[in-house]
Amino acid sequence: MEPAEELRFLVLAAQREGNRQLAHGLRPLGVTPAQAEVLRLLAERQPLSLSGLGALLVCESGSNPSRLLDRLVTAGLVRREEGSSDRRQVQLTLTPAGHETARAVASVESDLHARIAAAAEGHDVDAVLGFLRALVAGQKSGDAVARRTGRPVVA
Repeated sequence: MEPAEELRFLVLAAQREGNRQLAHGLRPLGVTPAQAEVLRLLAERQPLSLSGLGALLVCESGSNPSRLLDRLVTAGLVRREEGSSDRRQVQLTLTPAGHETARAVASVESDLHARIAAAAEGHDVDAVLGFLRALVAGQKSGDAVARRTGRPVVA
């Protein structure tokens, strides 16, 4: 196997394992990793428009998050409201239950991030981050990460 192919599979394996661990931690909360991302974004940046949310999502890579949002509205975690300046513009906010779930999601994510940090100990994380930023530069998911972090994906 060539190094680039192994790298591709290792990135995929790391992503799948991280998502599996996250899904396991979120299961008692009744939300998926994609739904958790929406809740955390709204907790940090609400109110957001549907397009504003879509521009920040990595799980949906910039696509229209309507179906994902419909499930969260039905579950009573997210509220859709008319925009104050433009009634055609929908503003998304968390309900009280959504705030509570977002706090629980943050705790699950924190545990996962601690496990990742422990595995990264002794490795040049800055070099890995620089490489991964360059790898996803100009891609929808990479652009979403750049918008969320405020850092360009190219190191």
